[in-house]
Amino acid sequence: MADKRFFDNTGEKTLSEILEVSGAHSDDTSANTAAKFADVASLSEADKSQISFLDNAKYKDQLKDTKAGAVFVSKEMLSLVPEGVIALISQNPYKSYALTAQAFYPKEAPKASHISERAIIAKSAKIGDDVCIEAGAVIGENVVIGDNSWVEANAVIGRAVEIGQGCRIGANTTISHTIMGDYVRIYTGACIGQDGFGFAIDPSGHVKVPQLGRVIIGTHCEIGANTTIDRGAGPDTTIGDGAWIDNLVQIGHNVKIGRGCVIVAQVGISGSSQIGDYTVVAGQAGITGHLKIGSGVQIAAQSGVMRDIPDGETYMGSPAKPIKENMKQVAFLNKAVRK
Repeated sequence: MADKRFFDNTGEKTLSEILEVSGAHSDDTSANTAAKFADVASLSEADKSQISFLDNAKYKDQLKDTKAGAVFVSKEMLSLVPEGVIALISQNPYKSYALTAQAFYPKEAPKASHISERAIIAKSAKIGDDVCIEAGAVIGENVVIGDNSWVEANAVIGRAVEIGQGCRIGANTTISHTIMGDYVRIYTGACIGQDGFGFAIDPSGHVKVPQLGRVIIGTHCEIGANTTIDRGAGPDTTIGDGAWIDNLVQIGHNVKIGRGCVIVAQVGISGSSQIGDYTVVAGQAGITGHLKIGSGVQIAAQSGVMRDIPDGETYMGSPAKPIKENMKQVAFLNKAVRK
């Protein structure tokens, strides 16, 4: 159960309400739709007042032993639900659980819309309605902040940055040379819009190339803690609508990330590479510069990508190759070592 010191539960919900919000259904005709549940919890920790889920067959033994009152499961796992536990059938049990958890624990909002007296805000800044700006935040000249946005403590928003409505800018973030859409979440410590790593190499001393582009962030994006996104050298660095970027990711100048991409922690993407829509790059993968990665691509953890990847492919290894090719090479090497 979530610690009440940190998380506010909205209160009990009926089974009928949970089915509505989660998109699941129950084939149990004896289930009481007026029955109330107080919380969500893991299979191993849940009791009769709580709801859990099974999304990974690895945990099916925990399902057999769970004391939860109800569990989100797929049809394939339905037979594993113990007697006395209400089966909530879903095509995507994890999504149903997430929607239910959101109902019990809605997205955190500032306690009240206000602008702290200890924030530093340029007179030329345009601040929308119902905006919260916390102590220590610095808002530069000609900044635009949309309605219902939240700038947390000690964030620094550089001149002329535009922030859409419903955005949340985490504490100690630094944002410059950036235009972002609505409902963007920037987590603590992110740095966005700083100089890209651009210079002319010369034995007498490297010469910095002015970085004259911007960072353009679409709507409904998430950018994780301590992630860095360099502004473009001339062309812009762009993050597509609905892209979710984890903590500790480095995105170089001129990179273009498509819609709905998922970039996992400690990924590095070198300058001028392009990533298509709905591509997933797993943790610690590295993508060298000036590549074109297609849409719907999956790149495995710790892969080193050194060439273009067509749409829909799954690559792994370093240098990264199509997964079947990589696995054949690994199997061959393992066989050779055993000999």
